[in-house]
Amino acid sequence: MRALLKPYPQRDLGIVLLRPPADMLQHFSGKRLLITDEPADLRGTADGLVPVEAQPLSREPRLAIFLTSEPIINLVGGWDALTLWVKRNRGCQCIDFGGQYHHHELVQSRRGRGVVSLCWSHDNEYHGKGSVKLDAAAWANATEFVSEMIRARSRLPAGHQLTLPELCWWAISNGLASHLPEEIICEALGMRYRPPGEQMKESDINPGEREPREVLASNIKPVLALMIDPEAPKTNMKNPKPDKLIHANYTRWIKKQPCCGCGNQADDPHHITGNGLGGMGMKASDFHVIPLCRRCHDALHADTSKWEEEFGSQADLVIKTQNRAIALGVIFVTNAK
Repeated sequence: MRALLKPYPQRDLGIVLLRPPADMLQHFSGKRLLITDEPADLRGTADGLVPVEAQPLSREPRLAIFLTSEPIINLVGGWDALTLWVKRNRGCQCIDFGGQYHHHELVQSRRGRGVVSLCWSHDNEYHGKGSVKLDAAAWANATEFVSEMIRARSRLPAGHQLTLPELCWWAISNGLASHLPEEIICEALGMRYRPPGEQMKESDINPGEREPREVLASNIKPVLALMIDPEAPKTNMKNPKPDKLIHANYTRWIKKQPCCGCGNQADDPHHITGNGLGGMGMKASDFHVIPLCRRCHDALHADTSKWEEEFGSQADLVIKTQNRAIALGVIFVTNAK
């Protein structure tokens, strides 16, 4: 819950009074509240609840079915996570009759393709009954939740407005490209969308024209392709010296990732130190790097033990980075020799 309220200080008594609108009383149940200054962008706004700012893509009707499909919701946390999100961010969403009584206790009910928040009074009233408005509110809750979770799981900063290419990339990297609407794929790729059943002139038919999903799949290319050779010549050596792997494409990709320390945009591909992966005066392989911003990079080199105590060991972080690269298709294993 976020609210904007005017305080009335009573200095003689040492207390401050707040006067919320009547429909906000349901949110005050003895729990503690965080009080902060009025932000500049809300100056002049009337007292009351401040609605959660929705991701623009959550209002895109062409994405509504995709964002509320079972595989997508399960991937970003499931129905329990959606219910908890609604509980934290919504009051009673029954607005059919303005000024109607609201009970102070809230419940979250699953309706259709989403979850809606209702007070006890309205939950009893609408239990088992149809309501177009409540169904629409539940659906909107689901699309906003999924959009925000995609932003968070893509490690984009809070407040970032998710773009269509970012959404498509997230779907592709999680093996869900087949669930994307074809019209959305065409828009992301700059292709003309042909609705099903569209009549075409023979002169417009191009036998070599590929389907949008085929074009999308062909654009997914690995940054680092690994080749596996179980009979490599060095397998017969007792103590083979590892060759240093140098791969500029991979380190360039690393620099575009969120920092493993603070989570901000990375500046450097840090070649991890220690762990037996480097030599005297020699950096580790380009495969053993993690993304760091300049500030975290300097802090790590200044006091490695302190940095690892706060953010985790370099060895664990490089494994997490490699696993992310594999999941995104950045690292691709090929059978070619």
